Amino acid sequence: MKKTCGIAGLILLAATGSALASGYRIPEQSVNSVARAGGYVAYTPGADAAYYNPANMSWMENRAVVESDATWIHLTSIDYIDARDAANSGHSEPENFLMPTLFVVSPEYNNFRFGFSVTAPGGLSKEWLNTHPRTTAEEFTVKIFEFNPTVSYRFCDRFSVAAGIRGVYVDGRVKSNGQVGEIGGYPVMASRDMGGNTWEAGYNLAMSIRPVDKLNIGVTYRSKVELGVKGQANLSTNFPPIPGYPLTYNGDTGVEIPLPAVLAVAVSYTFFDQLTVELGYDRTYWSAYDRLDFTYPTALGNTVLTQAFDDPKRKSWSDTDAWRLSVTYDMKNDWTLMAGFAIDKNPAPDSTLGFELPDSDARLYSVGVRYKINQDMEIGAAYLYDDKESRRVNNTPYGGAIDGEIKNAAAHLLTVGFCCKF
Repeated sequence: MKKTCGIAGLILLAATGSALASGYRIPEQSVNSVARAGGYVAYTPGADAAYYNPANMSWMENRAVVESDATWIHLTSIDYIDARDAANSGHSEPENFLMPTLFVVSPEYNNFRFGFSVTAPGGLSKEWLNTHPRTTAEEFTVKIFEFNPTVSYRFCDRFSVAAGIRGVYVDGRVKSNGQVGEIGGYPVMASRDMGGNTWEAGYNLAMSIRPVDKLNIGVTYRSKVELGVKGQANLSTNFPPIPGYPLTYNGDTGVEIPLPAVLAVAVSYTFFDQLTVELGYDRTYWSAYDRLDFTYPTALGNTVLTQAFDDPKRKSWSDTDAWRLSVTYDMKNDWTLMAGFAIDKNPAPDSTLGFELPDSDARLYSVGVRYKINQDMEIGAAYLYDDKESRRVNNTPYGGAIDGEIKNAAAHLLTVGFCCKF
C-alpha cells in the first residue's frame, strides 16, 4: 500500500502516463478541448465551460445544457537505450484507456448560472518489461477524478466571474522488483507492492471580460490540492540473510503530494462572424513538488528497506509554461471545424527523472468537428497527437538509475461527444 500510495503521489506529481501535458496533468477533457489542443479558456461556447472557464457560462444561451464525452487514449511503448550496457535497455508496455467526462450548465437565475463537471484531470500508467527499469517501476498506476460544482455571476454584458469547489479523488498502485545493490558479491534485492487512495478538496476561480464585441479575455485559476494518500505497503528484501532479522514490512503507509495550481490566461477574437482564433498561456506550479517522502507508523527495521522505500527522494520539479493556439470555424451550415497546436514543457530535471515518468517536452497537434443535429442536440469528434521529444539523461551521479536515451514516447487521443439542450 505504501508503494501504491507512493506511486499514486509520485504519479500524480511525477508522471502522466495517461496524461498529455507536463507532469501528470491532462488538460484535454472534452471534444472542444481535445480538438483545440487545450487552447480553450477565452472562447468556450459549450457545456464544458463549466470546467474550462465557468465565468463564460454567463454568455451561453439561457437554457440547460448537458454534454457527455468519452476519450480513448493510446500511449505508445517508450524505448530506453542504455549508454552503459545493452542489457539495461528496455521498453514499456503500450497503454490504452477510456476516459468519460460529464458537463452540466443550468439556465440563468437572476444573473447566476450553475455548473457541474466530472473529469479526470490527471493520471499515470506505466509498466516496464525489462529488468533494469522494473527495479524502480514495474508498475505505476494512478487514477485521478475531479468533481467540480461551479457558479458564475454576470455583472453586466461585459464582465462575469465564477468560483467552484474541487473535489479530488485519487487511487493508485505501485510495484517494483529488482536488484538495488551488491555487497561482497551478494546481490541485494528489494520489492514493493503498494495501494492507496484519498479524497481532498480545493477551489477554482474564473473571470471573463468582453471589452468589445467579438473579443474575449479569460483568466482561470485552479488551486493546489495537497493529496494526503493513505494505504497499505508490502515490502521485502533478501538482505541481510541473518535468522530473525526483519526482511519484510506489511502495514500502513502514507505520503503527501501536491496537485499543483494552474493559472491560465487567454484572448480570443472572432473574425467575420465565423473564424475565432484563441491564443492562450498556462503556468503549472510544479515547484510545489520538492520531494517524495513516504511515512510509516513504525521504523522499517531494515537498512535496505529504509534506503529503498523510506528515505525522502528529491524531486525538485520546476514550474512549467505552455502556449496554446486554436482556431474555430463556423461554416454556418450546422458544421463547425476546429484545430489546435500547443508547446508544453516538462517539469522534471535530468537529475531526478525516473522510469515511473520519463517525461519530456512536447508538441501537440489536434483537429475536430461538431455537427448540430437540430436546435437541441449536437455531436462532435476530435483527435489529438502528443509528440514527446527524445531525451538524453545521465543522473547516475545523483543516485538515479538512468544513463541513456528515452525516445518514441507519444500519445493519441480520440474523443466523441453528445450535447443536449433543454
